[in-house]
Amino acid sequence: MSTQALTYTQYLKIDELLSLNQPQSDEHDEPLFIAIHQVYELWFKQILHEFAAAQRSLEAGDTFASLATLGRIRTILKTCVSQLDILETMTPLQFNSFRDRLTSGSGFQSAQFRELEAVLGRRDHAGAGAGSGTGMGMSEHLIAGSPARQRVEDAMTRRSVWDSTLRYLAARQHAVPAEVLDRDVSAPYGGDERVQDVLLAVHRDDPEAGLVCESLVDIDEGMQEWRYRHVKMVERTIGNKPGTGGSSGVGYLQSTLFHSVFPDLWAIRTKF
Repeated sequence: MSTQALTYTQYLKIDELLSLNQPQSDEHDEPLFIAIHQVYELWFKQILHEFAAAQRSLEAGDTFASLATLGRIRTILKTCVSQLDILETMTPLQFNSFRDRLTSGSGFQSAQFRELEAVLGRRDHAGAGAGSGTGMGMSEHLIAGSPARQRVEDAMTRRSVWDSTLRYLAARQHAVPAEVLDRDVSAPYGGDERVQDVLLAVHRDDPEAGLVCESLVDIDEGMQEWRYRHVKMVERTIGNKPGTGGSSGVGYLQSTLFHSVFPDLWAIRTKF
C-alpha cells in the first residue's frame, strides 16, 4: 500500500500556523503587530537551537563548525533588526487603537528572550534584579512553576556561551586561569584582566581562535543593535508612557543599552 506524499501544507502545518494570529480587536494594524512578535518568537527558538549547537562545537574544539554556527546566529540577528522596519510603519495612533487590548501582556514575558539572555551569561536570579532596572530577577515576569520559567532558571545554572568559549581556548593550550574555568557558572561574570591577557595572545598567535572571538563580537554587536533599534521603535510609538505589563517602558529599555555580552572581548580593544 502506497503512503501519501507529505505536502507542503502538512509539513509546515500551514493551517495551524495561520490560525494562530488572533487579534483582540477589529483594528487593521493588530494582525501585523501579532505577526511580527510571533515571528520573533520563532527566531528566538532558532537562535537558542543554534547556540546549543555552537556550545557543543566549541567544547568539542571544532573551530569551523563553531564559526559557521556563530555566523548563522549573527545573520538571524540582522533579520530580527530589519523586522523593526516593518513594525515602524505603524504610527502611534494606529498602535494605540488596540494597545489597551494587550492588558498586562508585555515583551517582558518572552521566556525565550530571557532564556537567550541567560545562555549569553546574564544572571539576574529571582529576587536579585541585578542590572535589570526593575528590581526583579529575569524569571519573575514568568508564571511561577511554569515550564517557561523553569527553562530560564535552568539556563542560569548551566555554562554560558562564554564559559564554553573559555573551554575552547583552554583546550587549544591558552592559559585560561583554572579558577575562571571552574567558577560557579550560576554567578554573574563581569570580565577578568587575566582572561583579557589570554585573549590578546589568542589574537596574536592563534588566528583560528581569533576568528571565533571576533564572531562573538559580531553577535554582541548584533544584540546591542537590536536593543537600540527596539528602544527607538518603542520611543517613537509610545514616547515616555509606561509600558504594558507594568514596566517603565522606554526608561527600562534604555537602561539595557550598551551592556556588553562579552566584556572581555571589548576590553582588549584598547590593549592591542
